Amino acid sequence: MTPKLTLVSHALCPYVQRAAIVLAEKKIAFERIDIDLANKPDWFLKISPLGKTPVLLVDGQPIFESAVICEYLEETTDNKLHPSAPLPRAQHRGWMEFGSATLNTIAGFYAAPDDMQLAAKVADLRAKFLQLEATLGAGPFFAGGHFSIVDAVFGPVFRYFDTFDTIEDFDFFAATPKVRAWRAALAARPSVRQAVREDNADLLRSFLLKRQSALSARMAAALL
Repeated sequence: MTPKLTLVSHALCPYVQRAAIVLAEKKIAFERIDIDLANKPDWFLKISPLGKTPVLLVDGQPIFESAVICEYLEETTDNKLHPSAPLPRAQHRGWMEFGSATLNTIAGFYAAPDDMQLAAKVADLRAKFLQLEATLGAGPFFAGGHFSIVDAVFGPVFRYFDTFDTIEDFDFFAATPKVRAWRAALAARPSVRQAVREDNADLLRSFLLKRQSALSARMAAALL
């Protein structure tokens, strides 16, 4: 019997998005429940030891942490997204972690308290994309023509820049044509587009404006 899957999520969480993308790519039916992380319900704290989203409920049994959720789905379902050979599969898992590190740098970028630290995070992100540029092949996806979990990880990463690009031209991808093409291919992928609510861009802009950071100051100045 196919288990009932429920993805407990937060509207802006990129880690939720990667799980939703994997579920969509595998054509797995699931229910999605959004919670407010600023006002976490008691039932959520009982199933999420770290108090974070996503949590995947499998017939009511919780699995937490997005990478673990993706690996569980890969192990238990068809439409495999990881490479079949051990070495490239391990390498893909490493690049998934690189994606998480990139998300941490993005958080540092939008939370930077002053222009100097903002510029440092811009440089850090450019350096990360140069590392990716050296790894990518002909595309359109990370491993060529086959959509993988690494792609599911980076779809939400690149989505941030759709909003960042409307604030200021930081030239994040000026020196990385392969990354630019990969970003475009992921943006066009139905599973990536549908992993967020229709008002995601508005929610993100509102979130960024409230950060009291160097970036939010630039956003506020542009509104004057």
